[in-house]
Amino acid sequence: MSPAPDELDDHAAMALALAEARAAGEAGDVPIGAVVLVGGQVVGRAGNQRERLGDPTAHAEILALRQAAAALGRWRLDDATLVVTLEPCPMCAGALVAARVRRVVFGAANVDAGACGTLYNLCVDPRLNHEVEVTHGVEADAAATVLREFFVTRRA
Repeated sequence: MSPAPDELDDHAAMALALAEARAAGEAGDVPIGAVVLVGGQVVGRAGNQRERLGDPTAHAEILALRQAAAALGRWRLDDATLVVTLEPCPMCAGALVAARVRRVVFGAANVDAGACGTLYNLCVDPRLNHEVEVTHGVEADAAATVLREFFVTRRA
């Protein structure tokens, strides 16, 4: 089933997340971007802002979830999909579970801290009070390239 003409699919949403990632990188933060969709419409979007805000919790996913909750006027995001360029870390995966997000879509695997299947699998742990459907590998090469280029430039 394809989305309605005004609804974003995973690839179109990832393109927006990649734009957020690039903007974060240009601002000096690790280039990770996220968007939150409800009914195929963007209700939250952000890039990492840890450096800019001096906040260790200012990951793209957390900021996008906060924006979505504010836009919708509720914390329970059970009809939401979060699309993010890099597999969420344990903090962000925990936030997805806490917010009751329906689905997470990520691009590149996070070999250092991935908590949606790579190192941990918090989103589908039946011991928790909610499980989040996980789709991985959407535009993975593009997401990995943004990160790789950022760190090559930074180390140069």
